[in-house]
Order: sequence, then C-alpha cells, then structure tokens
Amino acid sequence: MSYDLRPLTSDSSPDDDDWSMIMDPETHWWDLHLQDVWHYRDLLWMFVRRDFVAVYKQTVLGPLWFFIQPLLTTLVFTVVFTGIARIPTDGLPPMLFYLAGTTPWNYFASCFTKTSNTFVANAGIFGKVYFPRLVMPISVVISNLVQFSIQFLLFFGFWAYYLAAGAKISPNWPMIFALTPPLLVLLALLGLGTGIVVSSLTTKYRDFTFLVGFGVQLAMYATPVIYPVSQVPEKYRWLIQLNPMTAPIETFRAIFLGGDIPWSALGISSAITAVLLVLGILIFNKVEQSFMDTV
Repeated sequence: MSYDLRPLTSDSSPDDDDWSMIMDPETHWWDLHLQDVWHYRDLLWMFVRRDFVAVYKQTVLGPLWFFIQPLLTTLVFTVVFTGIARIPTDGLPPMLFYLAGTTPWNYFASCFTKTSNTFVANAGIFGKVYFPRLVMPISVVISNLVQFSIQFLLFFGFWAYYLAAGAKISPNWPMIFALTPPLLVLLALLGLGTGIVVSSLTTKYRDFTFLVGFGVQLAMYATPVIYPVSQVPEKYRWLIQLNPMTAPIETFRAIFLGGDIPWSALGISSAITAVLLVLGILIFNKVEQSFMDTV
C-alpha cells in the first residue's frame, strides 16, 4: 500500500486536494516502497529495543545466557566429536574450532528462525495499524547483533588466550579487519532473505512452522560447523560448497585461526544470498497485501 504525506492547513476542507494520506492499491510485484522503511526508522529502533528487553525479561542470569549457551554447546561438541568420535579439526584447538563455527552459525540461525515467523507472530499488530511490514524482520536482524556481539566476545576471549599460549593458529590480521564486517552483513542478509521467504509461505502453509524448528538443526550438520570441509569426501564436497553458510564459516575460521580464504565459495554464497534476499522481499511484499485473510 502506497501513500503520500502532505501537511494539512487550518482552512483545509474534505474537498481540498491537500490530504494527509493518499492510499492506492498496490498491483505490481516491484512496487516495494523500500523508502518507507527509512521513514519509519524510529519505529524500527523501538522494535529493536523491545526485542532486546523481551529476551532478558523475568530471567535471573540475563545476558549471561548468551555466554552459557555457546559455551556449553562447544564443550559438548569437544567431548563428543573430538573426544569420542575422533573427528579431526585440521590441527586447530577443538575449543576454538567449534566456537569459530557456532558463533556465526548461531547468528544466522537466530535471524532465520525469528524472521520466519514474522506474519504469524505479529498478526495482532499488523491487523491494527499500518507500517511497512518489512520493519519487523529487519528489527529482528539488528537486535540479534547484540547476541552475536556477546558470543563474539566469548570467542575472542578464548582466541586471545590460545594466541598468547602459543597455539598453532595463524590469524590473518589484515583480513580480520577487512572481512569481519562484510561477513556479518552477509550473515544478516542471508538470515533475513531466507527468513522472510519462509515467513511468507507460513501464512498459507503452517507446516513450515514445524519444519523450521528441526530444519535448522539438520542444516547445521550440512554445514561445516562441527567438521572441516577437508573431511568431506571429494564427490560430495560440491554440495557442501553450494550451502551459502559454508563460505562464511570457513572464511571466519580462516581469518582468525589460519588457512586459505575460499574466495570462489564466498562469491557463490554472496550471489545466492542476493537472489534469496530479492526473492524474499518480492514475495514478502506480495503476501503482506492479503495475509490477514489467511493468517
């Protein structure tokens, strides 16, 4: 739905042309009105603050949970996959290897799962007042940056300890500063794109709400989070490379722990992310016009 805001004057009448809002039917897929998101940026930051506060509400440990969850997960991975299953980590310290995989993965998974329920979870708000619906999933992606920052501090603490202890890691210092921000943007856009695609589908097919829960867990095992790509048989490696999360995780490990940066895989991941994001915005824009009839 498009609109045009113009100020009203004291001598305006219903017959005047100076309306405060002009509402027209939206008939084209490409009528995205992305500038509306910028116009509602204050509302965007309100949702970001709401999401951040809601996470800690009525909890005793508060933000400490963001440390506890990845720490316990990493300890379990270290015991099970390194101690019992004997899965190699390419000579890297297992604790760092798993933290370098779970830190970016948790950010993507959190963005994906929360944005995939946008229409269903916020139907009450959407049905009462108009605002660009895209504001809601974008606010989720931004608020999850707080969670990522806390978990990154945990990774950074272990990374600094192992570095000082002389562990066999070779940080690529120039690439750490050059690639970390773009990698974070790539993860955010990938989580947003896939999330709003699924969110648009759940308005008609609620089966996707059940699929997302265990689908994310299964997807983690199809991503080199707990194993290096070098351990994947050569004939299946191309499938792993097509996973758009493979390149960001491998790049994150390469710049902080050492190794070759998979530039070609990173380009493929960026291309897939761009396609998913554009497709997601187009579908999201189309569904938001009539989703109240099906939710």
